[in-house]
Amino acid sequence: MPEQEFLPPRPPARFHRPGPGNRGPDGPAGYQDEDPPPWANLPRPGAGYPAGSEDEVPREQPRTPGGRALRAAARRRRRWLIMAAGLVVLAGGVIAAVVVPGGPAPAPVVPGGLITTFQPGELQTVPDACGTVPAVTVQQYLPGQVKQASPLAIDGTAGSACDWTIDQAPVYRLLELNLLAYAPSGLASGDGSATYAAMDAYAQILQDLRDPPKRSADPRAVVSTLNGLGNEAFSATQVFRRGGAVTDVATVVVRYHNVIVTATLNGLEHSNRGTYGPVSMSQLASAALAFAQAAEAALHG
Repeated sequence: MPEQEFLPPRPPARFHRPGPGNRGPDGPAGYQDEDPPPWANLPRPGAGYPAGSEDEVPREQPRTPGGRALRAAARRRRRWLIMAAGLVVLAGGVIAAVVVPGGPAPAPVVPGGLITTFQPGELQTVPDACGTVPAVTVQQYLPGQVKQASPLAIDGTAGSACDWTIDQAPVYRLLELNLLAYAPSGLASGDGSATYAAMDAYAQILQDLRDPPKRSADPRAVVSTLNGLGNEAFSATQVFRRGGAVTDVATVVVRYHNVIVTATLNGLEHSNRGTYGPVSMSQLASAALAFAQAAEAALHG
């Protein structure tokens, strides 16, 4: 009897990858999904899927490398953006409550009161994630035949995501890049501004990596603070061991004002079928950092 396969991650999110619209059970409408690989057994920060779950695929179906990881990325992004959309809706309700009667704009912010509008420097939209990384960067850190996938946006232009996949034994890589702009929210700490909402999200991502929830099978990450990138940033590394497979994961999370950028790179160190690996964690971390830096730089334009 074959070993049970599991699924991969992060941060952030998310950010999800980054939100949703018309979509199927595994992702937004138009998303080019694939059937799962028989060997990858990739880990996903935040979840594992037990036997009998809806994610199982009958053995007789065609199995194309990379599908399971891409579907997992779509689900993560959907959950992330649904949460973000809820914050946007709540923020909109707060704004409507303080609009000056008969006026088109929100009432002036009262010192010490709740901020309900975007402030100078904050972004309401983010650039296309796939377009933020130069082709030369992709080729440098992901050499080989790279497949790029751009899930359709499910939260307007406030979120964007992109995946790059390589499956050429002995190399398997999945790099996920997510960008999400947060809106003002009455649920946020501080003055409720969009920046505070992003700060809260950043802190939660960091906490979950350092100390995963008790019911999570994810390993604790080794976290390092990154200086000179955005308003705050960190890198994290994890090693997942699931069903005989070993996957190294490097994550870089950056906050720039109210935007969270998350770059996560999965490298298959060992599979329970086929010959993959070895993987250099330092190379994975360097690649994740390069993609995060490119995306953060695009926010300044």
